[in-house]
Amino acid sequence: MILFPAIDLIAGKVVRLERGDREHMKVYGDDPAAVARSFAEQGATWVHVVDLSAALEEDEKARGANTRAIEAICAVEGLSVDIGGGVRSLARIDELAALGCKRIALGTVLVREPGFAEVAARAFGGLLVADVAARDGEVKVNGWREGVSRSVEDVVGELSSLGFKHLVFTDIARDGMQTGIDAEAYRRVAQVAGFPVVASGGISSLDDIRALAAAGPEAIEGAITGRALYEGAFSLAEALAAAEGGEA
Repeated sequence: MILFPAIDLIAGKVVRLERGDREHMKVYGDDPAAVARSFAEQGATWVHVVDLSAALEEDEKARGANTRAIEAICAVEGLSVDIGGGVRSLARIDELAALGCKRIALGTVLVREPGFAEVAARAFGGLLVADVAARDGEVKVNGWREGVSRSVEDVVGELSSLGFKHLVFTDIARDGMQTGIDAEAYRRVAQVAGFPVVASGGISSLDDIRALAAAGPEAIEGAITGRALYEGAFSLAEALAAAEGGEA
C-alpha cells in the first residue's frame, strides 16, 4: 500500500484544516520543499499535495505562492507528487504536469462538468485522479463548501465510465480530526468504483494504517496521512512500515 504523507498549502505555507474549514487552520511551516525533502529522506516515495488556495478560490498572490511551492516540491529527488485542489481546466492540468506532478486530481469538475472530466480523463489517462469527498454520504464540492445532493455511490459509480483509474476518497467528518478511520467505508467505495481507492481523512494511529493495508490491494491502493504525522502520533518511518504490513 502506498503511504502518502500530506502537504496542504495555503499561500505557500504548510497547513492543516479541520474538516476543510478555513477558519480552523494550523500552520506547520513556511518551507514546503523542506518538508517534502524530509519525507523523502525518511523513505517516502510519494507525497500528496493539496492546493487549498486554488480550491478555496483565494487571490492570485496566494495561488501564485502555492504554484511556486508545488514546483519546488516536484524538484525534490526521489519523490513523486500527487496534486489536487482547484484543478478545473485543461490548461491547469498541463501546467501541473509541466511542473512535474505525477498524479493530478479532479474534484469539483467531476460533478459540475462531467463532460469536461470525461474529456480530460481520456486525454490524460492514468495521470488523472478522481477526488471525491463526502460528509454523511453526500458529496461535497468547491473546497467542501457546497453539497450537490448526490450520494457517494452515485458519483463514484460514474467514474469508471468516465475513464478514471485512480480515486482519492475523503471522509470530511474525520479529516484533520484524528478520529480514526472506517476501513469498511473505503471497501464499499472501491467496490462501487471497480478499482482500489486511496483513503483520506481521520488516520490517527498506526493501527488505522494497518487496518487499511489489511483490506488488501483490491480495495486500498494507498492512504494519506497529515495531521497525525505532523503532531507526532507516529513517525513517517513507522507509518511506512505499517503500510507495508510490517511492525513499526
